[in-house]
Amino acid sequence: MSLPAAPRRGVVLTEAMRLSWLRLIRSENVGPVTFRELVNRFGTAAAALEALPDLASRGGRRIVVCSEAAASEEMARAQKLGARFVCRGEPDYPVHLRSVADAPPVLALMGDAVCLQRPSVAIVGARNASLSGIKLTRMFSTGMGKAGYVVVSGLARGIDAAAHDAALATGTVGVFAGGLDRPYPLENRPLMRKIVDEGGALVSEMPFGWTPRAIDFPRRNRLVAGLSLGLLVVEAALRSGSLISARLAGELGRLVFAVPGSPLDPRAAGANRLIREGAILACEPADVLEALDPLAARGQQPDDGALGEPDMEGPMEEPSEGERARIVETLGPTPVAIDEIIAHTGISPGVVQLVILELDLAGRLERHAGGMVSLLL
Repeated sequence: MSLPAAPRRGVVLTEAMRLSWLRLIRSENVGPVTFRELVNRFGTAAAALEALPDLASRGGRRIVVCSEAAASEEMARAQKLGARFVCRGEPDYPVHLRSVADAPPVLALMGDAVCLQRPSVAIVGARNASLSGIKLTRMFSTGMGKAGYVVVSGLARGIDAAAHDAALATGTVGVFAGGLDRPYPLENRPLMRKIVDEGGALVSEMPFGWTPRAIDFPRRNRLVAGLSLGLLVVEAALRSGSLISARLAGELGRLVFAVPGSPLDPRAAGANRLIREGAILACEPADVLEALDPLAARGQQPDDGALGEPDMEGPMEEPSEGERARIVETLGPTPVAIDEIIAHTGISPGVVQLVILELDLAGRLERHAGGMVSLLL
């Protein structure tokens, strides 16, 4: 069975525009949310790049802006590896990520982009998986693949590797925690090659040459969750990355499933807790399909309108020093909503957003879920 892929909508950027997008997201202190605000405010990534040094200095420090040479070199490395970059709003950008507010503006992609437009399910679990866990994973992965779903996972040992391997014939997507030229773990390199050779895809938001660190794996888990309609946890300890993936999936509005296990096995404790907290119990593929099929039948996730480079919001209001000081005074280590800052200070939304952007680029601000922000002391 093959579920329909989403319509390939969007605007294809020119190479010059794509280079500007890559430079902007690779610049210091520019994350996905900051990227989007910059492009919305200045109209193009190229214009935002020109404004970066001044914005950061007004926030309190200088930052390193990615050079054209550095971005061109990364593009050349991607091409040499057989990969390419796809930008948010382009037709090949993953369909389910389009509705995620902090989705990466630029993804490195190796393989067939078609599988990124099909309904998909994430399967994650323990690295030190039991034989029973591996067997269950293969059963779910094969069953979901035969039902037309692409299987997404994080290319780790154990459950992840079993999920990918069982879905090679029907489509699977592997998400890197580092650059596409820095596979981890190395033992899964043959599996990664098979994924590409058999019509699947490998993706990463990290730069080429980036070796994954411990703090990079939760970012990868966010992508695994965001690429899918739902996420299934097969085995997971109480303190594991799989539970982080499940939490992120719930925050993104994805369905969360868990396979129950023996109370005597610590690898089942996390999945059992998820069920107790409201995850959908899954004993066979049919349990997952029953919940996901209505979502898949509706087609792609709602598009957030980020097609190509957005238009400017209008004339920019420049904050006075007094307004900037009042906005900074409202911030502290406790997260607050930007709307609360606007209401408390009475300063226009455009000015508040600009000062928040300045502080963010200067590395003085931390962004939290739900649009909350706090000041780094």
